[in-house]
Amino acid sequence: MQLIIISGRSGSGKSTALNQLEDEGFYCIDNLPISLLPALIEKIGGDEFSFFQGIAVCIDARNEWKDLRKFKAIIHSLPLSVETQVLFLDAQEINLLQRFSETRRRHPLSTEFIPLAEAIDKERELLEPIYDCASLVLDTSHMTVYDLRDAIKQRLLGSSVGSMAILLQSFGFKRGVPADADLVFDVRMLPNPHWVKELRLKSGLDSEVQSFLESLPMTEELFQDICHYLDNWLPRYREGNRSYMNITFGCTGGQHRSVYLAERLFQHYKGQLPAINIRHRELQ
Repeated sequence: MQLIIISGRSGSGKSTALNQLEDEGFYCIDNLPISLLPALIEKIGGDEFSFFQGIAVCIDARNEWKDLRKFKAIIHSLPLSVETQVLFLDAQEINLLQRFSETRRRHPLSTEFIPLAEAIDKERELLEPIYDCASLVLDTSHMTVYDLRDAIKQRLLGSSVGSMAILLQSFGFKRGVPADADLVFDVRMLPNPHWVKELRLKSGLDSEVQSFLESLPMTEELFQDICHYLDNWLPRYREGNRSYMNITFGCTGGQHRSVYLAERLFQHYKGQLPAINIRHRELQ
């Protein structure tokens, strides 16, 4: 039986993640008290639930704090036949504040005596035991609803079929390194097409930018070095029971060099690795 536990701070996208899993055929329960998890697993072990892909439950900070602190022990008490994954969603505080301001919803921990910012900080503290057990942490600060749904399919469900799901992602350093990056390749040593007038408004997906970069010997040298590294170490990560990898490529603005290299590596590996996907953060 596959069990996926979703947790994270309010406003980080837990409902979107649970809805996506429901669309994928999971039996979903929102805001489950942790203490009821063993009883739930026992209840759904019957044949009447066998046609579901698995069970997905959302656990948030409204649980009793004593139960939250017992989270790891409760997970370990489940039968060995239960394959458990814990997805923890989070976002930067400024993004959470903005989302609550836009939706005008009340934070579940805020009161007339506890302002929103304080409630957000308190929630992160309460959920620390779940965060420590997470098998996948996603920072949704810069994700759209569609990005998050894709991430669920690619990095959570893709990891359940016995192969390591890989995301190749380009980004711009001016907006910061993706918080959930596993490997970061800084490609700013390559000449920047931004300073070529005819290429400034194009991206690494355009043939003119690709031709410019491929005319430079160091581009091919860098590509071959990265391929050699990944060929050598991705199998080791997989042997270490890694279910996903977020491999990122950064340049100044995330428009040209990082996009080109991520795209070229995706084309190189997509026939070799069954669960590989690509995302260009600054082009979304």
